[in-house]
Amino acid sequence: QSTLVESGGGLVQPGGSLTLSCATSRLTLGNYAIGWFRQSPGKEREGVSCISAFGGSTDYADSVKGRFTVSRGDAENTVELRMNNLKPEDTATYFCAAWRYSGSCKRDRYEYEYWGQGTQVTVSS
Repeated sequence: QSTLVESGGGLVQPGGSLTLSCATSRLTLGNYAIGWFRQSPGKEREGVSCISAFGGSTDYADSVKGRFTVSRGDAENTVELRMNNLKPEDTATYFCAAWRYSGSCKRDRYEYEYWGQGTQVTVSS
């Protein structure tokens, strides 16, 4: 059973928007750096975005900069990834992950200790 649970994936047309959510009842997410990663068949898992513990800083891959926004959710113990102007190349399974670290976050998947099971995002007309 995964520690984290992602939701909000689905099918969207190019140019559309989706908001993914990452939640857990097992950790206090405010104490963890949270990363969002994605993986397509035959490709390496890619770090898309991250937010530092205590919400101090964020980081984005160049491919999503200006289109995706990561934030601590309004709901307690959640982190969101708002994705705008989606492109077909954004199609992938998206995962959230948690890393017990208080410094600036990194999009290096090997640093993250806890993972979700993933949610599918498909961008297609």
